[in-house]
Amino acid sequence: MTSHPDCILLVGHGSREESGNAEIREFVAQWRARQPGWRIEVCFIEFASPSLHDGLIAAARESRRVLVLPLILNAAGHVKMEIPEAIEHARAHCPGTEFLYGPHLTACDPILAILKRRLRKAMSTLDMPDPTTTGVILLGRGSSDRAANGDMAKMARWLQEEGEHELVELAFTGITFPRLERVVQRQALIGMRQIVVLPYYLYTGTLMQRIARQVEHLRAQYPQIRFAASTHFGFEKEIFELLEQRVADLRAGTPESRLPCDGCRFREIAHDLGHGHSHEHTHAHPHAPALA
Repeated sequence: MTSHPDCILLVGHGSREESGNAEIREFVAQWRARQPGWRIEVCFIEFASPSLHDGLIAAARESRRVLVLPLILNAAGHVKMEIPEAIEHARAHCPGTEFLYGPHLTACDPILAILKRRLRKAMSTLDMPDPTTTGVILLGRGSSDRAANGDMAKMARWLQEEGEHELVELAFTGITFPRLERVVQRQALIGMRQIVVLPYYLYTGTLMQRIARQVEHLRAQYPQIRFAASTHFGFEKEIFELLEQRVADLRAGTPESRLPCDGCRFREIAHDLGHGHSHEHTHAHPHAPALA
């Protein structure tokens, strides 16, 4: 007999750096304190336990329904391919349990509010907090999925639209371009006297540590420029509120409350062909072959 009608299963990416995994577990502890009546569990896609497969099976063991929520900012292969495939496997092994798959955190106004707050705080540490002479660099992980990178570009543009900074640019720590060093070089050439680096990361890990080293190197390389760098932001109130809204939407069955990749007939084809799996607006898949 199940003890909870629902289990909320958060799916974190997982990090080689254990401190990052510990932060996700601490986030779960804080969310449980906010919602003491909910059963909230966590699993990881890689580098940490429980694994995605084990987490899904364990969540189903004591609940009639599992609400699967990616604790991830942008939807690339993990969100569009791996998690849906694992859910299908869990459905086959737990036929008496319903699995609902909610969206990742996405590019949205609550995340924008966090970035704006982080930018204001970083500006307050500068000697001359003048937005007209301060370049901003939104620094993300980078992906081979163009839609995920596009979401980053959207957030950079929104940040510029809603502020006084004339220069808000995008950079990536890997996979795609431009990289942080190149964007700083450009901003230095056009006369920016200060630069704010805003990491687009939820939790710490090897990449956040690398960013800290890169910023220190840039300070030495460009002594004429004052740098300010923010940190990851996975414990901000908006993250909890976004997830709580995801839960409410899934429970209410509201339109678009479930991620389209769950059960999408094109996903397996895209996976086999090595293509990205996009659900932009029309749910079109221009690279997938026609199905009979």
